[in-house]
Amino acid sequence: MSVTSVPSLSFPQANRRRAVLLLVVALALVRSTSLPSVTHVNDAVTLKSWRENRRQTREARKRRERETPLNTPALEKKMVDLYIPDPSGSRTLLVPHRGQISKVRITPTAPEVYSAHQELFPPLRPGEKLGVNKRFWQMLRAVLTVAIPSATGKEAFLLLLHTFFLVGRTYLSVLVARLDGRIVRDLVSADGKGFLRGLGWWFVLAVPSTYTNSMIRYLEHKLALAFRTNLTRYIHDLYLNKNLNYYKLGLGLGAPPPLPEVKGSSKSKGSEASDTASGGADQLITTDLARFCDTLAALYGNMGKPFLDMAIFSSQLAYSLGPVGTAGLFAQYYFTAWVLRKATPAFGRMAASEARLEGEYRTGLGRIGRDSEEIAFYDGGKRELSILWTAYQKLAKHVHSVYKVRIPYGMTEDFVIKYFWSAVGYGLMSIPVFFPVARHSTQASADPSTVHNEVASRTESYVSNRRLLLSLGDAGGRLMYSGKELAELSGYTSRVYSLLASLHALDNNIYPKNPRPAALPANQSFYDLSNVHGRVTIGPSHVLLKGVPIVAPAGGSAGAERGGEELIRSLDLRVEKGEHTLITGPNGVGKTAIARVIAELWPTWSGLLERPSHGEGGIFFLPQKPYLCIGSLRDQVIYPHTYAEMKARGRTDSELMSILEHVHLAYLPGREGGWGTRKEWKDVLSGGEKQRMGMARLFYHRPTYAVLDECTSAVSTDVEGLMYEHAKSLGITLITISHRPSLLKYHNRHLRLGEPTLAPSLSTANLQATLGTPTTPLAAHGWQLTKLASGTDEEKLELDKEIERLERVLGNEVDQWQSRLDEVNTELRGGK
Repeated sequence: MSVTSVPSLSFPQANRRRAVLLLVVALALVRSTSLPSVTHVNDAVTLKSWRENRRQTREARKRRERETPLNTPALEKKMVDLYIPDPSGSRTLLVPHRGQISKVRITPTAPEVYSAHQELFPPLRPGEKLGVNKRFWQMLRAVLTVAIPSATGKEAFLLLLHTFFLVGRTYLSVLVARLDGRIVRDLVSADGKGFLRGLGWWFVLAVPSTYTNSMIRYLEHKLALAFRTNLTRYIHDLYLNKNLNYYKLGLGLGAPPPLPEVKGSSKSKGSEASDTASGGADQLITTDLARFCDTLAALYGNMGKPFLDMAIFSSQLAYSLGPVGTAGLFAQYYFTAWVLRKATPAFGRMAASEARLEGEYRTGLGRIGRDSEEIAFYDGGKRELSILWTAYQKLAKHVHSVYKVRIPYGMTEDFVIKYFWSAVGYGLMSIPVFFPVARHSTQASADPSTVHNEVASRTESYVSNRRLLLSLGDAGGRLMYSGKELAELSGYTSRVYSLLASLHALDNNIYPKNPRPAALPANQSFYDLSNVHGRVTIGPSHVLLKGVPIVAPAGGSAGAERGGEELIRSLDLRVEKGEHTLITGPNGVGKTAIARVIAELWPTWSGLLERPSHGEGGIFFLPQKPYLCIGSLRDQVIYPHTYAEMKARGRTDSELMSILEHVHLAYLPGREGGWGTRKEWKDVLSGGEKQRMGMARLFYHRPTYAVLDECTSAVSTDVEGLMYEHAKSLGITLITISHRPSLLKYHNRHLRLGEPTLAPSLSTANLQATLGTPTTPLAAHGWQLTKLASGTDEEKLELDKEIERLERVLGNEVDQWQSRLDEVNTELRGGK
């Protein structure tokens, strides 16, 4: 009996069936259960959670920006709470950014640094020639000492990083040039595999090349910003210090004296240094400083990279071109530099002059905006338009002349760099082709196995050399173009250097010595700023001027020639606590000048000046024209204190309201919207309100002495009297400068300037006996100090003098008034 056997399944077929069965079972299980784990894996793969957190963070930041605008009182209070003073003098500034506050620690420049840098900034000599010369490199080195304060600082790191990317960009350029030649070689020799390989490397090199270019531009801007930050902080600390350099520079005291005129010399050459040192501080600190930093940062890349490119590309081409071609390259460099040096005009002096003219035009615009109300009252728009248009025409004419000068220079530059260099490049590339002996005379013969054919080899050599020559021409062109930028940098450097040199000289009271004018009489004193030898003592509890001449310093080069103007030959004045002194006299006699000498705005040429320190418990000055700062209404009362300093002293808003009540300004917080309201207060408050705000500052600071210079001239007499009485009740000793005789009753001493008296006073007699005939009309009037006390002989004498003065005025002028009245009546009646 036969048995039928069942065929068995093969092993591969069984495995496939088993795998399909397992897959079906797995899918069934997945469909029958929830998939939290799969969702979690999907979120992890797609970064969904991370992207959601980032989205929520961005929305929260935008919400904070919407809810907390930068000008709200809430943010201001938050800044005050976070304000951190430091005993060392540094401050933690609070910078609002995107609804948050960033802390920036600002450390003031140490006085030792300024002392060490003083010798680096000698003032510019009058008539000094400016340009790319030895003096320019000295000035640039001095300014760079400030811009790069440390060899291990951030600026040095940025320079190092910038250099690294410049070197990397040059190396990538060489690789791209070689790769370009190989791609063309493979294309000519029909090597498809090599051609595709070359394209792949081309895209690989594109990534670091584009990143390097972007980083070079980024680091250039970072360098410019770092330079400007260091220079700006250095200048600010030197400009706005306790030595009042900002005031002295505004008077023109930092300008160099002029040189004597030389026959046949041109003004433009003889006044280069004077023109460079001239200009407003705002133009120098903002525009000129920014241009200097931008040009300097760009010039480092525009000169450093071309130098590096020319060195590396020349070494690469020397292998292909041989010794003859290499010699031709260097001959081309020398010839190009010689031609452009001969053809380059004085771009540095042109840039400095353009910056000065732009500063004058900008100053004119600022003056119109600052004094717009006064100009409008006088209807002076047409006159201001002519002044402004004249300043602009000077600027436009100068810029036009610069453009005209650049035409021949640009033609020469383009011809030499573009066409001459291209022709020389083609000639150099022909050397290996037409004169192979010149190339192979110093080279070993190439390996034949590495060259597919002669045509491909020549094509590769031509394309590589052409690209290297194009890059070399571009580097040479940028290097030659940078010569013009270097000349412009010399102009900006001279402007920044002149500002720093002037500030250093003013900070150390160093002024150029001027010769005594030959036309000045022998018995008249010559007041030169280089010959100030008066003594000043800060700290005593009194005000003392002993033998101090009151002299107005003359600013600018013209003023330096004639010297200061003497107003009072010698003044002796001592004010103790409680000796309220009123200073009166005609206009121009020197009343305000006394306040300026006491405040050290003007120098003490000789004698002795003693006064308390400035501020709370010391001495306080109120000028006739009140200054209203940028800030809130609270800031106007507490100036120059900040809100943080006010809180640190335990002062409150209720105390400020009490002060405003004493000056009759209690309605201001309610009218303007509260203490935190920020406005342009000089346009909001009236003249009387501004002066009363100045008195409010006096009551807030509560000094021991107060020098009031016509600070209530726009205030009614009744409110004025109440404020004077309140000041005396606070224990403030008043030194008042005024034309109002009604203020005599609030003072117990009277200093009269420039008025003849009944009998010569002791001081006037001593003055005339000691010094002889006064040398100026103002000094001839003298001065007289009288003590006022009820019922004393001195007070009666003072009243007699006042009566005599009024009688003299009436006797001299009433007849003239009557005669003029008769003439007017005759004309009104139609008479002849």
